[in-house]
Amino acid sequence: MRLLFRWLVRLVSFAILAGVLAVVVVYYLGSRSLPDYDKRVEVAGLSQPFEIVRDNSSIPHIMAETDEDAFFGLGYAHAQDRLWQMTLLRRTAQGRLSEMFGTRTVETDKLLRRLDLYNLARQSVAAQDTRTQAALRAYSAGVNARIDEINQGSLGRGAPEFFVFGAELAPWQPADSVALVKVLALQLAGHLQEEVLRARTSLALDDEERLADILPDIPGSGVAALPEYASLAPGLPRFAEAQPQAEGALWPAPKRGLAGASNAWAADATRATSEGTLLANDPHLGLTAPSIWYLARMELSSGGVIGGTIPGIPAIMVGRSETLGWGLTSSYLDDQDLHLEELNPDNSEQYRGVDGWRRFETRRSIIEIKDAPPVTVTLRWTENGPVLPGTQFDLGTITPPGHVMSLSWTALSPEDTTMSAAMGIMHAGDVDEALEAGESYVAPSQMLTLADEDGVAMKLLGRMPARDANHQSQGRLPAPGWIEANRWQGTLPYRDNPEFTEPAGGIVGNTNNKVIDRPFPDHVSFEWGDSQRVRRWRALMQGREVHTRDSFIEFQLDTVSEAARTLLPLIGADLWFTGEAAPEGTPERRRRVALDLLSEWNGEMNEHLPEPVIYAAWLRALQDRLIRDDLGPLADTYDRVEPLFIERVFRDVDGASAWCDIVRSAAEESCTDIARLALDDALVWIEETYGTTLASLRWGTAHEAVHEHSVLGEVPVLRYFVNIRQSTSGGDFTLQRGATSGDETNPFQNVHAAGYRGVYDFADPDSSVFIIATGQSGHFLSRHYDDLGQLWRRGEYIPMSLDPELARAAAVGITELVPTE
Repeated sequence: MRLLFRWLVRLVSFAILAGVLAVVVVYYLGSRSLPDYDKRVEVAGLSQPFEIVRDNSSIPHIMAETDEDAFFGLGYAHAQDRLWQMTLLRRTAQGRLSEMFGTRTVETDKLLRRLDLYNLARQSVAAQDTRTQAALRAYSAGVNARIDEINQGSLGRGAPEFFVFGAELAPWQPADSVALVKVLALQLAGHLQEEVLRARTSLALDDEERLADILPDIPGSGVAALPEYASLAPGLPRFAEAQPQAEGALWPAPKRGLAGASNAWAADATRATSEGTLLANDPHLGLTAPSIWYLARMELSSGGVIGGTIPGIPAIMVGRSETLGWGLTSSYLDDQDLHLEELNPDNSEQYRGVDGWRRFETRRSIIEIKDAPPVTVTLRWTENGPVLPGTQFDLGTITPPGHVMSLSWTALSPEDTTMSAAMGIMHAGDVDEALEAGESYVAPSQMLTLADEDGVAMKLLGRMPARDANHQSQGRLPAPGWIEANRWQGTLPYRDNPEFTEPAGGIVGNTNNKVIDRPFPDHVSFEWGDSQRVRRWRALMQGREVHTRDSFIEFQLDTVSEAARTLLPLIGADLWFTGEAAPEGTPERRRRVALDLLSEWNGEMNEHLPEPVIYAAWLRALQDRLIRDDLGPLADTYDRVEPLFIERVFRDVDGASAWCDIVRSAAEESCTDIARLALDDALVWIEETYGTTLASLRWGTAHEAVHEHSVLGEVPVLRYFVNIRQSTSGGDFTLQRGATSGDETNPFQNVHAAGYRGVYDFADPDSSVFIIATGQSGHFLSRHYDDLGQLWRRGEYIPMSLDPELARAAAVGITELVPTE
C-alpha cells in the first residue's frame, strides 16, 4: 500500500511538472512574438530615418518626413500588433480559410470565391490614383519589413495563432488592402438578406396586406405598392409547405439586423459654446477581440491626422486633422439586387437573357481543405452578377424550379476606387475638398459627416444604382433578370447623392435613419436602420441652444430607449392598474411586481437596473406570440424586436391588430390577452434563466458585451484568456447602441456596438478624445490587449492630440526605423 502511494505521488508530481513545463513552453513561444516597441531597426524601402512613438496607450505616432515613409510606418505598426488579424481578413477575401480551419469554413470560402472579391480587388489596384498607389506600395513594404524581421529574428512567427494554425506569412500586396475594403463592404451589406426575408414572408402570409405590418416602412411618403412575390416567381409553394434550408457559416456576411449601424453628428460654431465646430462619431460593427479598430496618428504632407484605422488598410478611416474632422455611418443605400435567372431546360450552361439564351461565364476554382480532400467549385456569372447557390442565405426557399439566383452589387466593381476616396478625404483640408474626394467612393456606401473650422456638412458616399422606373419589385424582391426593366441601368452621377451643407440650424447628423424622401427610382432605400435613435438624438440636440464637447460625449453615451417609452404604455395600457391582489408566489403576483417596476421606469437601459431585462424579455415574447402562428418556423428569423411592427399592431394601424388573434384557436384573442400571456412567458423565462427575484436582476448580466477571439475563442481554457466580456448599458435602440444577438440561449448579449468613439472640438483640437473597445494589441499576452476596454465600458475616453511632445511624455517605447545602407 505504501509503495502504491509513493507511485501515485510520483505520477501526480510528474503530471504537475509536465503541466508547468507545458505552460512555460507555451508562454515562451507566445511571448516571443510580443513586439518590442523600444528599438532601432534597419529596413529597406525608406527614404530617410523616422520614429514611431508609442504613447501610453500604445497608439503609434508616426513622425515621418514623407507620405510614403508614413504609410510604411503604419504598415509596420499594424503588422507589429495585428498581423494575425490582417492575415485572417486577407484569407477571408481570398476564400482560403479552409486551408487553416478545415471543413467548417468551406461555405464561407465558396461564397467569397463566387463573389470573386479578391480578383476584383487585384484589378482595382490599377484604377487608384497615383498618390493612393504609392501609399499602397509603401504600406505593403512596411508590413513586409515586419514579416522579414519576424522570420530573421525568430520572433514567434509574429503571433501565437500562427503556431496553432500554421498559416504561412506571405508577403503583403497592394491588392490585399483593396480586398479588405471589399470584405468590409460585405460586412456592411444587408439588402440581400432583406430581399430574401421579404420574399419568404410574402410566401408565408395568407394575407399579403399584412406584409406592411411585419416589415413596415419607415414613416414617410413615396413608397409604391409591391406585387406578391408569388407573381414574380411562379411555381414556388407557400412557405407553410416548404422547409428552410440549412445555411453554412457565412462570415463575414452579416446576420440580418447586424449589417451596419453608427452615429455621427456635427454642430457649427453658431451652435457651440466655444464658437468652434464639433463632431462626434461612433461607427458600429461586430464586437471582436481584438477590435476591428486600431488607433494611429500619421504626419503627412497635408499635416497630422489621427483616428481609427482598420489593420490592413492604409488610411485613417475616421478621425481628424488640424483643420478637418470626418465620421462615417452606414447609409443603408439599396446597393444590392437579387435576380431570378431562368435556366435553359435543354442546356443547363445557359440562362435566359433579354434577347435569348446566353451562356454563363464560368470558371472552376479549387478550395484546399485542411485534413480533407479539396473541393472544386464552378463559379458562374450572368450579365447581372455572380450566381449564388440555394444553400446560402436560404435562397433555395425562394428560387422556383428551373431557376438560379444572381446578385447585382456595387462592390463587384473591377474599378473600385474607394481606397482613393478614403485617401483623398484623409488629405483634405476642409469640407469642400473632402466632399470632392468622396466622388471616387464606390462601396460600402456611407454617410460622410464633416466639420472644418468654418462649417459642417453631410453627404452620402457610394455609387447609387440606376434603376428603371418600371422595375417590377423596385429592388425590394428578387425579380426576373431577363426583363430589361429589372436590370440596373448603370449608376447615378455623384451629384445625385443626397448632400446637406450649410444647414440652417447649424447641425447635421445621422443615426442610420431615413435621410431623404424621393420617389423610386431616385430613392436611396426603402430599408433603414431604425426610427427610434434619431428621435432621441433630435430631442437631445434641440434641447440645448449650444453644445460642448462634453454634451456630445453625453449623447454618445445616452442609454434611454425611445422604443421602450413608446411601446410600454401601449402594450400595458389595460394591464397596468387593473390587477387584483394575489398571493405571494403566484403568476399573478409576479406579473404585478413586474408591472409595478416598469411603471416607475424611464426607459433607461442601464446595466444596473432590472427593468430593462423585464422589458426586453416581454417584448421578445410578445413578438413571438404575435407572429408564430402566422409565420411558423420563419418566425425564428425575426429574432430581434421590430418596434414599428408592435406599435402598428397595438395602435391597430390599417387593421394590424389582426395579428393578436391566434388563427388556430376558436376564441378571438385581443391584444391585451396576448400582452398578458407574453408577460407571463417572459417572467417564466426570467425565472428559469436567472433564478432570482425580479428586483435583483441586472441588465448588464444579460446585455454582456462579448468580444470573442475569432479562432481561439472556443478553445477550452484558452478562451478565458482571449475573450473579453463586459457588463454594458444600452440596447438595440439607444444612442449608446449595443445590438443584441437574438440567439435562443443568450438573446440579449451585446454583439454589435461602437468599437470606436471619437469627439472632436475644433475650438481646442487637442481636447478632442477617442477610445476603442479593446486594446491596440492583438496579442493576448500583451497588457495592451484589453487595457482600453474598461475605459470604453465605463464611457471614458483618452486624449486625441497631434502634439508630438505629449506622445513622447509618457511613451511606452520609441521605434526608430532607418534605411539599410
